[in-house]
Amino acid sequence: YGFINTCLKSLVVEKYGEEMWEKLRLQAGVQDSFLTFEVYKDEITMQLVDKACKILGVPADIVLREFGEYFFEFCKRSGYDHMLRTLGGNLYEFIENLDALHSYLSLSYQARVSFSPVFLQEMNAPSFRVEKNEDGSMHLHYYSDRRGLCHIVPGIIGAAALDFFNIEISMEIVNQTEEEERTGKKEHIVFLVTQNPVFSYKERSAFSCSSQYLADSENQVESRANKEDLEKAKNTARDRGSSVCPVKKSHWKTIRGIITLGKGKLLRGFDPVYPKSLWVDAKTFCNGLPFHMVFDKELRVKQAGVSIQKLVPGLQTMGICLDQYFSIIHPEVPFTISSIQKFINSQFVFQTRREMMPESWKHRPMLELRGQMIWMESLQCMLYLCSPLLRTLHELEERQMHIADIAPHDVTRDLILLNQQRLAEMELSNQLERKKEELRILSKHLEEEKKKTEALLYAMLPQHVANQLKEGKQVEAGEFKECTILFSDVVTFTNICAQCEPIQIVLMLNSMYLRFDRLTTVHDVYKVETIGDAYMVVGGVPVPVPTHAERVANFALGMIIAAKGVQNPVSGSPIQIRVGIHTGPVLAGVVGEKMPRYCLFGDTVNIASRMESHGVPSKIHLSSNAYQCLKYKNFEMTERGEIEVKGKGKMHTYFLIRNKTATENEIMGRP
Repeated sequence: YGFINTCLKSLVVEKYGEEMWEKLRLQAGVQDSFLTFEVYKDEITMQLVDKACKILGVPADIVLREFGEYFFEFCKRSGYDHMLRTLGGNLYEFIENLDALHSYLSLSYQARVSFSPVFLQEMNAPSFRVEKNEDGSMHLHYYSDRRGLCHIVPGIIGAAALDFFNIEISMEIVNQTEEEERTGKKEHIVFLVTQNPVFSYKERSAFSCSSQYLADSENQVESRANKEDLEKAKNTARDRGSSVCPVKKSHWKTIRGIITLGKGKLLRGFDPVYPKSLWVDAKTFCNGLPFHMVFDKELRVKQAGVSIQKLVPGLQTMGICLDQYFSIIHPEVPFTISSIQKFINSQFVFQTRREMMPESWKHRPMLELRGQMIWMESLQCMLYLCSPLLRTLHELEERQMHIADIAPHDVTRDLILLNQQRLAEMELSNQLERKKEELRILSKHLEEEKKKTEALLYAMLPQHVANQLKEGKQVEAGEFKECTILFSDVVTFTNICAQCEPIQIVLMLNSMYLRFDRLTTVHDVYKVETIGDAYMVVGGVPVPVPTHAERVANFALGMIIAAKGVQNPVSGSPIQIRVGIHTGPVLAGVVGEKMPRYCLFGDTVNIASRMESHGVPSKIHLSSNAYQCLKYKNFEMTERGEIEVKGKGKMHTYFLIRNKTATENEIMGRP
């Protein structure tokens, strides 16, 4: 389920950051987020773990153990804290009831996916079996269909032991085999669990400083207490202590734990009282516990509740073999008395065999029973106390059952009704989770489209101007005391247009302008506009810079080189361009509301245009102002002399030849 993958993502983000998670998920090839109740392939989790080990350079067992510790905390934060705390009063009971917790969660999660028309999948949870050892340690048996994840277990169990029972444990693998007793052939790992108490500094100090006092007090208590009562009290304390694998404690500490504070009286252990004979007749027992069965070592049924007889008619024939009518779904063990005894602390789920049901019932879903096994030594029989495993009213109706078939004292009645409401809440929660994910994806796409829009806008207008327009502000015109303007056009462009198809002209101009546009980025000049074959750029506008003339000059040298790579569609030879440059003051501002343009105004624009129109093919024509700006900047220039300029009279002009210090690759921005 997505809950596992969400936990793994949370661990990576919390400990290593969002960038690490993004790198991890891209290498693993998985999505960014997961829905809690959604079913995902195991390969996704395994891929994430594998890539995490490689990226972080950490062995798998360490990564999995850390994930186990974090998973425990993640479960607590996700609302399972109270549920986990109430599993048992000590570590043994906690582990012993983990299967019961998984059984409950499988009801919720499977009910959720059953409620959805898309999924119908059983939760495939691991199984645990725990054994006490005489030295106070435990053997924890771990069964799972998923191989290679056993190192998560020490992380989870260790974190739970420290948090809930204030004990530190160490876990080591003592056996690792394929489980032959289980029909599922699951991985079977046996851990040796040893534990020690964690004392606070205050407790350790008090314990060590008062050892003599404790010894004296112990002698006084022993002299007053009856030896038999003392022994019984010690046994009771051992049975009911918070640690199932008890550590060695002082005699006094045992006594102190069973003394009633303020009274000084020894508490005796609880001894149940049993009647000499059972005061329940067989009929009442079978009606009061309508879902129960008693069977012997050969699996012959000796007794069955009335409701289970009604739902499985074959059980009315006493002495039939139980495995003829039922199969064991959980735990996955062979249907033998020895296997059942080995897993007697687990919850058992039985399912009716379809071939043994009446012909008219075979379209119904099979009945499942869940309950506990109790071995009756005196009778050499097993008692199976169970209830129908039903999640919703719909499942109840499918099996043609009624609430009345379930005993009034059986909480299954309430669970079915409560779960019906809970399913609706979970479905709503899942819908909200899906909507949240959809909104996240839409927001991400919106952000991408916003960036595209901004990139397009910034290509049309200077960034600071575009931002002001986006904010609804009026952009004031600005005066720039000095800038350098460049104009260029294609030589004999009119003749080329007359002899070519329009598409050829478009392709030629596009090829040329793409080259020029790249150069504007290389030399950081602003492209003002293009009109037909005319190309206009400016340096020092909209951001004033002292190197505006050098930038435009280098850009112009690049244009001449770039134009040689554009083919004339008429002659097939490279095109020729004229370039003119002038330096002076301008006024700049935004013109228009629809398709607004950032335009330059002033005589400087006119003179720059005249420099281009009075220029020479494949030459860069400079005004005297532009020449003065470049005079001492490592550029080679030659004097053209005095020429007649339309509307301006006689002007002294120059040609730009090359940059003395920059190579062609540097001019073109090549590596």
